[in-house]
This record gives sequence, structure tokens and C-alpha cells, in this order.
Amino acid sequence: MRDRPYPRTIHLDKRSVIFCRQPAWFRDRCGIKSDIPREAASWIYETGSLTQRLKKKCGIHFRVAVLNQGWVRPWPDEARMLHLKRSQTALVREVLLFCSRQPLIVARTIIPRTTLKGAQRRLASLGTRPLGEVIFTYPALRRDRLDTGQVHTLDWNPRIAESLAIDRSVWGRRTVYDIAGRKLLVCEFFLPAVLGRWNA
Repeated sequence: MRDRPYPRTIHLDKRSVIFCRQPAWFRDRCGIKSDIPREAASWIYETGSLTQRLKKKCGIHFRVAVLNQGWVRPWPDEARMLHLKRSQTALVREVLLFCSRQPLIVARTIIPRTTLKGAQRRLASLGTRPLGEVIFTYPALRRDRLDTGQVHTLDWNPRIAESLAIDRSVWGRRTVYDIAGRKLLVCEFFLPAVLGRWNA
């Protein structure tokens, strides 16, 4: 079922260029998985690197487009997950993952200042290099938490929704990663084009 159309007045949030408000998330727990379509669950519960999974299918046509990166205050829920004060800023990076010209995944990453130390400093200057290509090389990487959610059309920045032809809810996941005691939050949203034929 398609979501309702946008109201005439949209108030954009300075904390994001892809959303006009924070999506709703649910802690992953027993029973949640049964409500998620099989093709979406295949991506939400992927335990390896999404980047590597896409590259296996897409090869040299895989690319990353950076939509926004800067130091802003995360949404309150994001700050709580990363144990930040509401007044603290973090590095927020929002990107699109493509195969050729086809957008497949929208991603939002929140990295606290305390995480960007030592070897992790390079996370602040990835450019168009995918995050997963870097963090999955860290031997100390582990997942602390997984949430799932459906992003409704009213949550997206209308310009982004129009450019990506989003006219219905999009499934997503957000994961807290720990690298030797330093945390970051990665949110990934699976566009219709990545479902179905990309699951094999």
C-alpha cells in the first residue's frame, strides 16, 4: 500500500538532508522478523558487509555518492544510543549506494568525536569510499545492537523522495558498532531496486 502524499508545508530538519524528521525504530526482538518481508529481511539480517555483497553483484559499477557530511547534533534517540549529551555534536555522513545509475541503499552514519582517534581518524575523510570497506577490516569490530524500522514517505525530504521515486514505505536497519570500545551508529535503508533480484 502506498503512503499518503506529502502535505503542502514541509519543515526540514537541519540534522539531515535525507529526512525531514527522524524515522521510528523498533528494537529487534523475537517476532519482529516474521513481520518483515523475506526480501527485506535478507538485507536487514545480513551479518557481513553490505558493501561486499553489492560489489559481488555490481562489480566495477558500484559507487558511493555523498549527500551530506558535517558536524551536527544527532537526533535525541541517536545521541542516547551513542551515550552522547543532547548538546554534543557528532560527524554525520549521509550517502547513496549505487549500481551504475541505479540507487540501491541510502545510509546515514553517526560517529562521535571520541571514536575518531587513532586508526579510526580516517573515518572522517572517507570521501566516496564506502564505510563498510573500512570498518570490516578492523579485527576488534563487533555489533552491539540492531534495530529495524519502516520509513514512511512523510519522513523523507521530499526532494530525495522524488529523485529516488519513493512512493511507499522503505525498510531499514540501524546498527551500533563497537571498535575497541568506541562506538558508531550506521542506519541503512533498502530501496525497492535492491530487493528481489539482488537477494540471490
